[in-house]
Amino acid sequence: MKLLFDENLSPKLVQTLADIFPDSAHVDRIGFGGSPDDDVWDYAKVNGFTLVSKDSDFYDKSMLYGHPPKVIWIKRGNCSNRQIQLLLRNKLEPINAFAQDDQVSFIAFT
Repeated sequence: MKLLFDENLSPKLVQTLADIFPDSAHVDRIGFGGSPDDDVWDYAKVNGFTLVSKDSDFYDKSMLYGHPPKVIWIKRGNCSNRQIQLLLRNKLEPINAFAQDDQVSFIAFT
């Protein structure tokens, strides 16, 4: 599974999670930093990414449009990059099951 990290998450997550989410990207690194959510959504959809964000914007889009792309919504306030990395590592099994489930558009973690 390829993740596309929203600009509210650190670009460092791409490298620190490359062992379990290879070919992932960050919106800033692919030229979409500051871009409208619709553009990021379309890029993720066309290129087979799952969006990862701390904002509810992509969750809202998934409720409205369904998938693709799928959305991982991290519902945490201020937290470190390390905490986000550990969360995604510890939730690898449910994330993989989510990726295979054609009925589900988003998954949320607190």
